[in-house]
Amino acid sequence: MIRVTFMAKLLARVFQFAAASLAIPGLVALGYGDGEAWSYAATAVLALGVGGILFIIGRASDLSELSHREGFLAVVVSWVVLIVLGTIPFWISGAIPSLIDAFFESASGYSTTGATILNDIEALGHGHLFQRSLAHWIGGMGIIVLSVAILPDLAVGGMQLFSAESSGISTDKLSPRIVSTARRLWQIYAGLSLVLAVLLRFGGMNWFDAVTHSFGTLATGGFSPKNASIAAYGSFYIEAVITVFMLLSGMSFALHYRMIVRRQFEPLLRSAEVGVYFGIYFVFTAVIAATLVNDGTYLQCGTALRASAFQVASILTTTGYATADFDRWPDLCRYLLVVLMFVGGCAGSTAGGVKVVRVLLVFRHAVAELRRLLYPTAVIPVTIGGRAVPVDTIRAMLGFFLLYIMTTLVAATLVVALGMDLVSGVTAVISAMNSIGPGLGTVGPASNFSDVPSAAKLILSFCMVVGRLEIYTVFVLFTAAFWRR
Repeated sequence: MIRVTFMAKLLARVFQFAAASLAIPGLVALGYGDGEAWSYAATAVLALGVGGILFIIGRASDLSELSHREGFLAVVVSWVVLIVLGTIPFWISGAIPSLIDAFFESASGYSTTGATILNDIEALGHGHLFQRSLAHWIGGMGIIVLSVAILPDLAVGGMQLFSAESSGISTDKLSPRIVSTARRLWQIYAGLSLVLAVLLRFGGMNWFDAVTHSFGTLATGGFSPKNASIAAYGSFYIEAVITVFMLLSGMSFALHYRMIVRRQFEPLLRSAEVGVYFGIYFVFTAVIAATLVNDGTYLQCGTALRASAFQVASILTTTGYATADFDRWPDLCRYLLVVLMFVGGCAGSTAGGVKVVRVLLVFRHAVAELRRLLYPTAVIPVTIGGRAVPVDTIRAMLGFFLLYIMTTLVAATLVVALGMDLVSGVTAVISAMNSIGPGLGTVGPASNFSDVPSAAKLILSFCMVVGRLEIYTVFVLFTAAFWRR
């Protein structure tokens, strides 16, 4: 049973956090003398007011007594609340006059998708530009993970929230206390963001661009304050640095913690998922670069390799930055990039997609089933990293793939029925489900989502949230059993 007063107190915390986070772009706008500062102040006041009312309603509740059902509901509602509140400043300031467009932009930001409806990004004020990237940064590691890290009263029940929001086959605890785990993850996340910002500043970006691009890179989000994205800088150094950090962000942050803090490199060397992840990156980079040279798209191998290395990293990690219009590349290159959209990064990373570990599990499960046909009485376990994967985990993984495929097919059918062409509509859904950003056709890297029908934008926004929360967390709310006493 869902306790109303309990949920009220939990959502009060979310509204308070939203107010604090929205104050930051408001201060940025004020500092740059832009006119949209008032829209963030008004929204922050609204959030504080609603949060205060909810806190009074649920003030007697103990947040440590959190059930699984309340955990799932709290995560989904928290994400919706933050997306809606993030919509308001864009809309009331007139920067994005359409409410649906403003909602789409906000959903794309917090879900780290990076798809935009803006035709002229650079026309926005600094506050709005900063909010788009800050939304990435908050959504990348997770709204709830951050809440668990900063709210002591979630010390016990926070595990339910953490598990419902975090990606991967299982939640990797770095400490017996979930609050400590959340804080350590955010410390590594913030530390890497700071390092990247300094490196980008050293490469010639101003501090504003360096910070916003570090947010988008570590969150694998892809929003840029420039219309031409990373291509606007034309810098090999900037592309190389961002490529490295995109690849790092596509790895589990638990591994980063063990390497950076504990100096433990063995888990990295033993990780089958990381090995496959980098194997995919290098193979696809080489094949696409060779195809670009063979097709004559680029005359020099170095130029083709540079473009391929950046774009493969961007799509594999679901970041979505661009240095080239890959929709004009040969069909084989475009096809391979679409394949990468499905794969995504490693479990426990900020990347979207189905995750490398799930792809690896499906492959090994298929091989095990083929062997069982030959040896019916043999016990053939599916292993990852030398350990047998529990049957329940495999069952959950197969269920995930079924829901994922069904959701993608239904959503693609709906957006095509609403008027989008086949290539644009299907890749738009793939982009939204996997938090990519650009697709192909009219939603390619040189275009945007402004011409997508309004109803289709709502469907894509739903797909963004479903994909970011990895299917189960959202769809469990649509089952009768969830609401049954």
